[in-house]
Amino acid sequence: MAETLIAIYTRLAGEGRLAADPVQEAALPRLEVLREALEAGPRKRFFGRKSEAPRGVYLWGGVGRGKSMLMDLFFASVAIEEKRRVHFHAFMQEVQAGLDAARKDGARDAILPVAEGLMKDLRLLCFDEMQITDIADAMIVGRLFEKLFEAGVSVVATSNRPPGDLYKDGLNRDLFLPFIALLEDKLDIWHLDAETDYRQTKIGTEKTYYYPVDDTARQAARRVWAELGGSPETGGLTLRVKGRDVTLQGFVNGVARSEFYDLCGRPLGPADYLAIAGVCRVMVLEDIPRLSSENYNEARRFVTLIDALYEAGVRLVATAADRPEALYIEGEGTFEFERTASRLREMTSGAFGG
Repeated sequence: MAETLIAIYTRLAGEGRLAADPVQEAALPRLEVLREALEAGPRKRFFGRKSEAPRGVYLWGGVGRGKSMLMDLFFASVAIEEKRRVHFHAFMQEVQAGLDAARKDGARDAILPVAEGLMKDLRLLCFDEMQITDIADAMIVGRLFEKLFEAGVSVVATSNRPPGDLYKDGLNRDLFLPFIALLEDKLDIWHLDAETDYRQTKIGTEKTYYYPVDDTARQAARRVWAELGGSPETGGLTLRVKGRDVTLQGFVNGVARSEFYDLCGRPLGPADYLAIAGVCRVMVLEDIPRLSSENYNEARRFVTLIDALYEAGVRLVATAADRPEALYIEGEGTFEFERTASRLREMTSGAFGG
């Protein structure tokens, strides 16, 4: 008999690979029920109707409470091939690209071919960090999920918000309410009300600003990245913002990794940095250079990036050419950079974001 989720969780905790938490443990039996239902095979329906999907799960709670870890544990344990795990933002970009292609092909209802393509050979779809902030996504996602459920696809999702708070205060939100009702009808809503932010615990109380940029600093940043779940093979995440692609070199469970010039050496703006801040809880930013009038544009973008991350409460791990106060000591904007230096100090302290 296959090892149950509870047994897997207990074993990993015993090996020191995760910290046992009673709130997380309480969610495991419900996920185990779904796993057993999926592995038992599709339910038979009569009169040619498609099989009914086993009831899914919606895990929500504060950042760093283990939602993504539990979903990954569940996903890896489900012994079926027809499954997929995807970050919700990346999924919606894929859907938007599919809609554009379907419209170019002359589809009268572009959502139908997109849904059919997504549902092909799929019985389990796991979404990480579901959030709806865009009116276009809000209008699309309801119909798309209807098609998924009709096709017998089970959904597991994680989010920082309960379904009722999705797209809160958004434009024409009343049109979005049927989707909320659909989620509550098809998924069990589970509040992961843990007290500990495990991302902060893994980083600990150490300062995470390393300078100058040398082998010691780079090794320290790589160590933190690995402790938070990253590896040299970890893939990135591409965000589509106002027609531009904004790429994070590495991304796993809300932890992003990028080099300075990939984010500040390109002509990005506030909307791009707000999108980045919206999907990550920890940012590993490497190779911050000294700044001056010679690279003023990069310096201004860096200030904007730090402001966006700071306001979103994102913890920062950084390698830099010098201490924060010495990064920008001449040229226009030195006075304004004092605030950025102060924020760098705070964001890389053990107390920030806790």
